[in-house]
Amino acid sequence: MSANNVLLVDVDENRRELLSTLVEFINCQPIIVNDPDLWFEDAGELSDVVMAIVGDCGDKHQTKQVLRDLVNNDARVPVFQLEIPKLDVADFPGTLGTLRFPVKYPQLSNALQQATIYRGQQESKTSQQGYDFRKLVGNSRLMKAVQTMIDQVSDSEANVLVLGESGTGKEVVARNLHHLSSRREKPFVPINCGAIPAELLESELFGHEKGAFTGAITARKGRFEMAENGTLFLDEIGDMPLPMQVKLLRVLQERSYERVGSSKTLKTNVRVIAATHRNLEDHIADGRFREDLFYRLNVFPIEMPALRERPEDIPLLINELVTRIEYENRGTVRLTASAIGSLCRYPWPGNVRELANVIERLVILFPYGTVDFDDLPEKFQLEGDDLPEAVISMIEQAPVSKENMAPAPEKAQQATAESLPTQSSNDLETLPEEGLDLKEHLANLEYLLIKQAIDDADGVVAHAAEKLKMRRTTLVEKMRKYGIQRDSN
Repeated sequence: MSANNVLLVDVDENRRELLSTLVEFINCQPIIVNDPDLWFEDAGELSDVVMAIVGDCGDKHQTKQVLRDLVNNDARVPVFQLEIPKLDVADFPGTLGTLRFPVKYPQLSNALQQATIYRGQQESKTSQQGYDFRKLVGNSRLMKAVQTMIDQVSDSEANVLVLGESGTGKEVVARNLHHLSSRREKPFVPINCGAIPAELLESELFGHEKGAFTGAITARKGRFEMAENGTLFLDEIGDMPLPMQVKLLRVLQERSYERVGSSKTLKTNVRVIAATHRNLEDHIADGRFREDLFYRLNVFPIEMPALRERPEDIPLLINELVTRIEYENRGTVRLTASAIGSLCRYPWPGNVRELANVIERLVILFPYGTVDFDDLPEKFQLEGDDLPEAVISMIEQAPVSKENMAPAPEKAQQATAESLPTQSSNDLETLPEEGLDLKEHLANLEYLLIKQAIDDADGVVAHAAEKLKMRRTTLVEKMRKYGIQRDSN
């Protein structure tokens, strides 16, 4: 048995035969189950099943039972349901989606693509155990310089000041510094100095004794005490009030402090790493930041570059962000080269944090699917000059883009031509009385127009792309999607 088997479970013989024929057209091997009660015996090795399509298993109860058995099986088979009006079991928990019958090639090809990505994610989970998310992602010149500085200072006791715009990954730098230092087995304690009210910040940093102020019903350790022998990360240090800056300076100089409400002096052995997106020199000039504290913190500055300054790192970051989402069992998604190229053109004012939000949004919108240029939110659909060679090279190497399309089957053109309607956009003047699947209709129409443009251009993709008013790379991805092969002369 190959790994391209598609399990078909349905009591209706006509549906089974039609599905079986279409499965063969996409170069997969159908495994037909006539009796739902014996589906497990007929299915064979589920590890060889790329996906399962479940229709009517006799009645609603039996259908739900088969779906439940497949979804919960240890083989984690991707399951799709046939949309059958009389059988109200749509959107069964754990399935990847539904297929409207009669199933057309674009719909089945997309389902196979989703299933392939889903199986790939399941198989990679074992290798992801212990995956290290502390690493900095990027092979650009700017990121290599940051990594070099981290290597140089990580195992020293010097205070480090991490600079950079919001969302560039300053805390990731701090965690790398801690992980590569001799303090790695001790705590890493972060605190956002700008997110805590000024009147509570002293207690948060140094702790307090019982009864030190209203509401202090018990004694409490501060962040310095929690981070003893480890690393304390002071994020957004530029937003720290001036009175607290004086107290922090004393701790850095004397390595001692007192809890709020206590006269007992506590010694501290903590490495301090600070970060800010503010221009501290401007703050010093305005009297909002102490110059002596600045020089205490700024022993070894590291500046994180903005994402727009290193577009060649975006493909790697996309892959890393998708991997993290997979590791957290929140789904996955793949992006085509055209989509990644468009994201590389965007200026990213929110930096890596904004990119992470976009990828998470795409995972929700296209679960286990492939995102093309046209699928991106409108503001991220950017066309323009060709990208720099370094960016193009990284797009080609990005793991996310390598499996962005299901393999184009040899019989796809024949199968699609036979299964798709031949009407043009002008033939459909009014909405049919029985309605239609708009997404499927547009996919059919897109296939026919692309096929015609390729034929008219004698297989020259660049000429066909010009005729269709789209980028060549976008057309190439759509040709892969629909299994369209250009004729070789």
